[in-house]
Amino acid sequence: MNRISTHILDLAHGKPAGHVAVRLERHEPSGWRLLTSERTDRDGRCSQLLPEGEGLSSGSYRLTFDTASYYEAQKIDALYPVVEVTFRVRDGETQLHIPLLLSPNGYTTYRGS
Repeated sequence: MNRISTHILDLAHGKPAGHVAVRLERHEPSGWRLLTSERTDRDGRCSQLLPEGEGLSSGSYRLTFDTASYYEAQKIDALYPVVEVTFRVRDGETQLHIPLLLSPNGYTTYRGS
């Protein structure tokens, strides 16, 4: 199965960041093309961001997380209103998991499993 997934952990609260808007885009010769828009579930996860029938081809992809709305709902003045993570899919890869560790004043991402 081809898959791109993510999850967000709110480090300040020590819990998953639920209901965060996430966009997945792929870079094409004409620019960035939106593949899907989702919201993390209550466990902070989007288990499948590739739309049905969309293959995972090599190239550049971008996840965009709407962190402003997440923190505004908590009445927290956060530094980063949007987190964009651009990553590369290599030939032969069938799945990628891109976690986001989030706090009001910083973030970290890595290749998950």
